[in-house]
Amino acid sequence: MAFLFLILPEGVRMKHPFAHVMILFLFPLYFASAQVKNDSIGIFENSVDVGNVLVAGSAVFNSNKNSYKISGSGENMWFDKDAFHYVWKTISGDFSLSSEINWIGTGTNPHRKAGIIIRQNLNAGSAYIDAVIHGDGLTSLQYRETETGTTREIQSNIKSPNKINLEKIGNDVHLSTSENDKDFQYSGCSFKINFDEPFYVGIGVCSHDKNILETAIFSNVELKTFNQIADGEEMLESSLETINIESKDRKVIYHTKNHIEAPNWSLDGKYFIFNSNGLLYKLSAIGGTPEKINTDFAIRCNNDHGLSPDNSQIVISDQSEQDGKSRIYTLPVIGGTPKLITKNAPSYWHGWSPDGNTLVYCAERNGEYDVYSVSINGGDETRLTYAKGLDDGPEYSPDGKFIYFNSVRTGKMQIWRMNSDGNEQTQITNDEFNNWFPHPSPDGKWIVFLTYEKDVDGHPTNKDVMLRLMSLETGEIQILTKLFGGQGTINVPSWSPDSKNIAFVSYRITWY
Repeated sequence: MAFLFLILPEGVRMKHPFAHVMILFLFPLYFASAQVKNDSIGIFENSVDVGNVLVAGSAVFNSNKNSYKISGSGENMWFDKDAFHYVWKTISGDFSLSSEINWIGTGTNPHRKAGIIIRQNLNAGSAYIDAVIHGDGLTSLQYRETETGTTREIQSNIKSPNKINLEKIGNDVHLSTSENDKDFQYSGCSFKINFDEPFYVGIGVCSHDKNILETAIFSNVELKTFNQIADGEEMLESSLETINIESKDRKVIYHTKNHIEAPNWSLDGKYFIFNSNGLLYKLSAIGGTPEKINTDFAIRCNNDHGLSPDNSQIVISDQSEQDGKSRIYTLPVIGGTPKLITKNAPSYWHGWSPDGNTLVYCAERNGEYDVYSVSINGGDETRLTYAKGLDDGPEYSPDGKFIYFNSVRTGKMQIWRMNSDGNEQTQITNDEFNNWFPHPSPDGKWIVFLTYEKDVDGHPTNKDVMLRLMSLETGEIQILTKLFGGQGTINVPSWSPDSKNIAFVSYRITWY
C-alpha cells in the first residue's frame, strides 16, 4: 500500500507528537486521481491526474516565461482509455486557447500526446474534444461525443506545428496551427460537439505508457473569450477529407479558402478529382498542390463529374452553352476537348455502367426531374423513372444489375433501388431524415449517402449533415460522421478502390 508523504517548509513544526504519523496514514494514494490545488498556476485553477494513472503527474508554472512544464503518464487517450495529467479551469461560452508546445527529450512512445483539451468533467470517460501534437508530430483533433463513448480522430495534414489553437464557437470546435511563428491558419479539422456549461478547458500530457512520465513545455499560452458575434465579410473554407469506414477516423488531405466540391477517387487510388469555380482539378491522394485539368471550352463545370470504369475518361456536367443549362460531356482523363453526350438539357451525370457503355443521370424534361440513361456514344435517351417529384443521384451497383437513386415520391427524400432497365423500383431507406446521393462501394457490400435533418428542403449548402453507411446484407444503417456541409460534400462516387475509405468535402464559415 502506498502513502502520501507531506514535505513541510523549513521552520514549520507540528505541535502534536503523532501528527506526522497521522498524516502518513490518512492519505492513501487515491491522490493521484484527485484534484491538486495550486495557487500559482497561471491562468488555470487546478492540476489533476485524470483516470487510472500509476505515476503521478505534475505541473509547474513559470511566471517569468509565461510557460507551463507539464509531466504526465497514462496508458492512453484513445478508444476507451482516458488517462493523463490535466491543468484546467472551468469556463462558459465561446473562446479560443492557443499555445506553443515543445516536448522535452526524444520520448519513449511516438504516440505520446500533448495538447489543448475541452472536457465536460474530470471523470475518466468524459465527453471531450482536444487538439494534440503526438510525439511523432501527428497533429489531430480527437473527440468523444458522449460519456464513456469511443474516441474518434480527424488528422490534420500539418505535421509538427510549433503552435496550435483550439477555438469553440457555439457547438463548433476548430483546430488551427502555426508553423515558424506565422499567423494561425485553420487546419480543416472541425467537429460539432455539445457541452453543458460550465465545462473544463486546459492543457495536458499523456505519456502513452502507464509506467513512465513524459514532459512538455507549453509556452505563450493565451486564452481569449468572446461573444458569438460575426463582424466583417463572410468567407467559406473547404476541406477535402477521407474517412475510414471501420475506425470512423477522418483525415484532412487538402484545405483551401476556395470553394471546392465533390471529390472522385481515382480507380488506382492515387489521386482525387474535384471541381472549383467551374473548373476541374487533380490532387494527389497524399495532398499537395492541385493541378488544373484542361477542359477546353467547358469552364462552367458543376459538381456532377466522374471517371470511367477503365480510368481513361472523365465525364463532366457543364453549363458553358449560351442557355446556361447543364449538359453531359466526356474527355480524356489527362484533359482535352469535351465530347457532347446529351443534346437535351439540363442533364446532370451521376453514374457510369461497369461495362463502360452507358451513363445514367438526372434530367429535367417538361418540368419533371427523372432518371435517364444514354449510350456513351450519345443518341436517344431512355427515361427510367416516372414518379411525380424529384428522382436524382442514380448510380450503378458494381455488378451492373441495379441502379441506386434518391427519390422524394413518398414525401421525404429516401434511397431507392431499381433494376438497370428501370423495373422493380424499391424503397430501401424509410426514416425521418432526407437522404441523398447513394454511392455503392466497389465490393458491393455498402452504400454511403448524405443525410439532412427532417426539416431541410432539397440539398442546400452550409447545413449540419451526416454521412451514413448502410450494409446491403443486413440493411443496418450507422452514422459515419457528422459535419458542416451539404451540396458539394459527396455528390458523386467517392469510394477508395479497396472499399475502405470515402472522400468528401466539409466546410467552415468564417469572417474577415
